[in-house]
Amino acid sequence: MRIDVLTLFPELFPGPLGESITGRAAERNLVELGAVNIRDFALDARGTVDEKPYGGGPGMLMMAEPVVSAIESVRKEGSLVILTSPRGRVFNQQLAQELAQKEHLVIVTGHYEGVDERAIELAVDMEISLGDFVLTSGILPAMTIADAVIRLLPGVLGDDASSVDESHSGYLLEYPQYTRPTEFRGLRVPEVLMSGDHGRIASFRQREREKLTRARRPDMWENFMSQTEKEV
Repeated sequence: MRIDVLTLFPELFPGPLGESITGRAAERNLVELGAVNIRDFALDARGTVDEKPYGGGPGMLMMAEPVVSAIESVRKEGSLVILTSPRGRVFNQQLAQELAQKEHLVIVTGHYEGVDERAIELAVDMEISLGDFVLTSGILPAMTIADAVIRLLPGVLGDDASSVDESHSGYLLEYPQYTRPTEFRGLRVPEVLMSGDHGRIASFRQREREKLTRARRPDMWENFMSQTEKEV
């Protein structure tokens, strides 16, 4: 997979993506990371990419032509162009799994008050939001999306099963996990986890996932129950 981030601040990339698991994935050529400066496609020598919006309103708006030209510089057949936007589809694990199936992601980071709607109509395939809040720019959402997708790529985690049982996979939160020592400040590791009985362990973990999800994320629990009913 290749991920190109289009931004006004390319010097911030790869940033955290160049470290740890995602950094090693890039070193092993499991993913290619690129950053494109949208200002390189400005129409004047000053690198102007924003203007006041027609009809008035606070702040500045990213102009259509530099954004579209930047996208066209990297877009190819099979590319999926994403704009980070507060009005987009809310990002979750299921969407990360969908994106991990693509060969090329182009992530356009929103800045200022947003992007000229014509750029979105002409060149953007999907708008994605991290949630119901507003950030100063789309840089952190772009890094978050890339991180969540990269770790799902084959070979990145070493054990591909590692991404299957974690939180938000299968509509449930992850089960509690424990390591040595067996007792810490009066709290013991559940005996079933030390039993060696893989069937009992799997059942215990499933019950814990359901209990935690029901208590902490009733929205996810409702989705889980709806999905379960469909499969019956």
